[in-house]
Order: sequence, then structure tokens, then C-alpha cells
Amino acid sequence: MADFTLQELTAQTIVAANGLTLKPGQEAFLEPETYTHAEEGLDPAGSWPRVVMDGDRVVGYIMGTFDADAREEYLRAALWRIEVAEGAQGMGVGRFAVQALADEARARGFDRITVVWASGEAGPGAFFKAVGFQIVGQTPYGENLGALQLS
Repeated sequence: MADFTLQELTAQTIVAANGLTLKPGQEAFLEPETYTHAEEGLDPAGSWPRVVMDGDRVVGYIMGTFDADAREEYLRAALWRIEVAEGAQGMGVGRFAVQALADEARARGFDRITVVWASGEAGPGAFFKAVGFQIVGQTPYGENLGALQLS
């Protein structure tokens, strides 16, 4: 694995994060329908946007959210979005980012993080399972609800 670092999203990195190029078909899986409907109820103070750097190059982006009082349990400590540049996929960027989110969740007193994703050939299901998420249910929109225990 390369020597990745994590940085807060800044004016210097936001353009690079927004310009990450994904593999064909992956764009359709960036925001599940469940998150589109839940977004307005999120506490902005609980958002955790970070970029993954490989040297001075942005190779990934992760957005987590933390809200111990969220009405829906699966939104209390959640992986909201993860993107890895096409050329950096398979190099450990995503695993590094998820581990960083898990570490942050643990530090905030959470015992698991959740993620929602739609099924599909170019979708992220195999990745989420490979980094330890297990399907624990489905959302009202028919998407997978996964959880990663932080023991």
C-alpha cells in the first residue's frame, strides 16, 4: 500500500475532489436514493469530508456523518460517500479511507458505521463487503444497508 494521508476538504482540494474520474458506470452509484431523501435532515456540524492524498495528488474522497441523535439509527455514524480515482482503484485508497472513518467513529464513541448502496454490476457492493461491511437489511427504497462493527 502506498503512503496515503488524509486531509480535511479545503479550498485547495475541493476542485480536485470534485474532478475525480471514476470507472465507467460508477457515477450512477454515487448517491443512493435513501441519502437523497435523508440529506435535508442531517446536522451539518456532524459532516466529515476528507480527501485521500498520495503525495500531493488527491486520489480519493470520503464523506462521513456523525449524529448520535439522528432519528434513523443507520444515519448516526454513516459513510455517506466514497470516491476513488479510476487510476488509483485497487491500490488500497478506499480501504485506507474507510479505516480512517472507522477510527473517527470509534473516537466519537460509536460502535459501528453504516453505509447504503444500490445493487448493480458497477456498484460498490463488492468493495464494501471486502472492507468488512455486512448487509444488515434494506432501505425502504430497496437499497442494501451495510454495517461495519467497530470492536
